[in-house]
Amino acid sequence: MPTTTYDVVIIGSGAAGLTAAINLAQDRKVVVLAKGALDGGSTNWAQGGIAAVLDAGDSFEAHIEDTMIAGAGLNDRSTVQFVVSEAPAAIERLAELGVPFNANEEGGEEFGERWHLTREGGHSHRRIVHVDDATGHAVQVALLKAARANPNITLLEDRVAIDLITSRHGERYSGDGHVWGVYAFNKATDHVDAILGRATILCTGGAGRTYLFSTAPRGATGDGIAMAWRAGCRVSNMEMNQFHPTCLHNLEVKNFLITEAVRGEGGHLKLPPGVPGGGERFMHRFDPRGELAPRDVVARAIDHEIKRLGLDYVHLDISHKPPEFVRTHFPTIYARLLDLDIDITKEPIPVVPAQHYTCGGVVIDLDGRTDLPGLYAAGEVSESGLHGANRLASNSLLECFVFGEAAARHIRAHWDELPAPPPIRPWDESRVTNSDEEVIVQHNWKEIRRFMWDYVGIVRTTKRLERAQHRVALLAQEVDEYYGHFRVTPDLIELRNLLEVARLVVRSALHRKESRGLHYTLDYPDMLPAAVDTVLAP
Repeated sequence: MPTTTYDVVIIGSGAAGLTAAINLAQDRKVVVLAKGALDGGSTNWAQGGIAAVLDAGDSFEAHIEDTMIAGAGLNDRSTVQFVVSEAPAAIERLAELGVPFNANEEGGEEFGERWHLTREGGHSHRRIVHVDDATGHAVQVALLKAARANPNITLLEDRVAIDLITSRHGERYSGDGHVWGVYAFNKATDHVDAILGRATILCTGGAGRTYLFSTAPRGATGDGIAMAWRAGCRVSNMEMNQFHPTCLHNLEVKNFLITEAVRGEGGHLKLPPGVPGGGERFMHRFDPRGELAPRDVVARAIDHEIKRLGLDYVHLDISHKPPEFVRTHFPTIYARLLDLDIDITKEPIPVVPAQHYTCGGVVIDLDGRTDLPGLYAAGEVSESGLHGANRLASNSLLECFVFGEAAARHIRAHWDELPAPPPIRPWDESRVTNSDEEVIVQHNWKEIRRFMWDYVGIVRTTKRLERAQHRVALLAQEVDEYYGHFRVTPDLIELRNLLEVARLVVRSALHRKESRGLHYTLDYPDMLPAAVDTVLAP
C-alpha cells in the first residue's frame, strides 16, 4: 500500500479546502484530495453569490440579525458575529486572487461601492456580491489557479476518502483519537493509499444526494460527516436539511438550480394555469415577505401548494422585467433554459423544491477544531453555529472562506504542538474479494434516496421517521456485511457514507420534539421557547 506524508492533508477541493491550502502553503507542504475532478464539488455549481456588508446603508448588526432570524434562533451568536465581521476582508482577498465580481455600474471608488450588490431571500439589504449568476464557478477557477501556481500545494484528483487514519491505526495502538490523515481509494490504481499529515482538514460537501431530488453534485454523499462520526467526533443538528425552493422541473435535466437572486430581483412565484387561482401569486398567503421569505418558508409554501392542488410544479416568473435586464443578470440560466425551449424573458420557469444543503454537521469551534486532536473541518461538512436551523442565502460560500482561513491560521500558530505521524498499519485486503453483486449497491443507493425523500422530507411526522429508521437499520446490516466481504469501490464507499448520514439525520429528527426552521413535523408543529442544539456523540 503506497504511503505518502505531507505537513497537512486537506480532504475536499472546493472553496474551504483551497482557501485553507493557499493560506497554509506560505510555509507548509499541503496535499488537497478530490474524490473526482478538482472542480467537481459543490462550489463550482454555486450560482448566487457571497453575502457581505459592503454598502454604507448596511451594517454588521443587520447581517447578524438576518442570519439569526433565518436560523430560527438556533445559531450561535458569537459564531455569526465572527463570520459576518470577517466577510468584507474575505471578499477583498478573493478580488485580489482575480475573482471578477460584477462592478457597480454607478461607479464610485469606495470599498462598498466597487461591486454590484444584489438581494436574496431573508436579507434586509442588498449585500450579495456575485459574478453574473455563476459565482461559484468564478471562485473555483480563481482558487484553483492560485493553488496550481503554488509549489507547496499538491493537488490529487480521483482519491475517494474511506476513513480517517487515527491513533487506532498505528502499528502501536493508542486510544487518544489523534487524526493523522486518511485512507483513500485511488481510482487510477484501484487500490487504497494512506495519506498522512500532522493535521487534517475536512472540507467535503454535505449529504444532498441522500435525497431523491437534490441540487447537490453526484459526489455529495456526506463522506466527511460519516468519516468524522466513525472516528469519534460529535455531530450537531443533522435534522436541518435545507430544501432549495426553486429547482428546475424538467424530466430530461436533473438538479438545475434557479438561483435565489431571481426572486431577489423581482421574480414572482405563481400557480400554473388550469387550477384554482392559476396565474396568481401565492407567497403572500404564507409570509408577509412574499418571495423574499427565507428558504424554509418558501420551500414549505411551494410543497403545500403542489400537494394541495396535485401539481407537478409551480411557476417562477421574471418575464415582467425588461428582457435585457433578465439576460444581463442571469446569463447562465437564460442560456441553459433557452436550450430547453424556455425563454425566461417571455414565459415562466417550472420549479419544485429539492434538497440543497446540509446545515448540520461535525461540531467545530471558531478555529475549525473538531473533538479529535489534529482534525479540523470547514464548510458544509461542519456545524459551526453559523446557520442554526436554516441557512441564510449566500452565507455558505462565506463560511468556507472564513473557516478555511481560520483552520489554517490555527494550524500555523500551533504547528510545534502537532506531532509527526507514527508508523501506520497498511490497508488490509487479505480477507476480501472482488464483488460480483454490484447491483446490490445500486439498488440500495436508490432505496435510501427514495425513502429519505418520502419519509424525511420537507414535512415530517413521527410515523414517517420511524419507518425510515426501520429501513435504515435493515440496510445498514446488509451494507456492513457487504463492506466486510468485498474490496471497496467508489460506489460502495459512498453508499456506506450515505447510509451513515441517513441514520444520523433520522435519529436527530426523531430527537427534536418541535418544529424549528428546516425541521417541520406535523406531530409537533409549534416551536419551543428555548433553542437547543441536537448533539449526537458516538
